[in-house]
Amino acid sequence: MRYIQPLQPAQNVTQKSIKHTAHVHQSFQQVLEEQQSLKVSKHASQRLEQRHIQFDSIEWNKITSKVLEARQKGVNEPLVVTPKATMIVSAKNMTVITAMSRAEANEQLFTNIDGTIVLS
Repeated sequence: MRYIQPLQPAQNVTQKSIKHTAHVHQSFQQVLEEQQSLKVSKHASQRLEQRHIQFDSIEWNKITSKVLEARQKGVNEPLVVTPKATMIVSAKNMTVITAMSRAEANEQLFTNIDGTIVLS
């Protein structure tokens, strides 16, 4: 039979202080808001700017709300159709991937989407 020695407390062990950055001190509410806010990729931002497409805060909040709803239902990449634009969004990352005007989208074929959000 083998004898196992009991654990002994370590001696001369010092605890190092941890430096916290501002990011670490974010409140839970701030982190939650970041995860629930819709971001625009660089590519999509350029497309929106080139096409002179802008959304006011009410429209943007409505789009964000519907993308969150779609994400909760298991949709990963919805096509979002608004009166001004058509966008492909990563609901998982809460990021607009690409965007085009409604006129441009009239005769387009959209692939790799798994849901559609139509807003009026």
